[in-house]
Amino acid sequence: MKNLFKIAMFAAGSFMISQTSFAQTHKDSTLGHKIGNTAKKVGHKTSEIAAKGAAGVVDKKYDGKVAPGGQTIYIDKNSYYYYINKKGHKVYVKKSLLVDKPAT
Repeated sequence: MKNLFKIAMFAAGSFMISQTSFAQTHKDSTLGHKIGNTAKKVGHKTSEIAAKGAAGVVDKKYDGKVAPGGQTIYIDKNSYYYYINKKGHKVYVKKSLLVDKPAT
């Protein structure tokens, strides 16, 4: 009888522990997902600011034209036109795709 009682208590205890661990895993994964997305956004913004700063120092700005999305155009040492996207990458564009800078 004692062995049957021990087995029943062990089964009930393991069932309750497994239920609480599933709930905690769900909360942790949601929090981890939010932290991961926020870290990714911060990394992209940091990369964008660093790339724009480096481009402003090293390359020339094209004052009269902007990219189709309104981004600042830079000219590198090989006379290629590019802008910096939101992830901090250089996006090269043809001169024919540039538009006049709107008057502000």
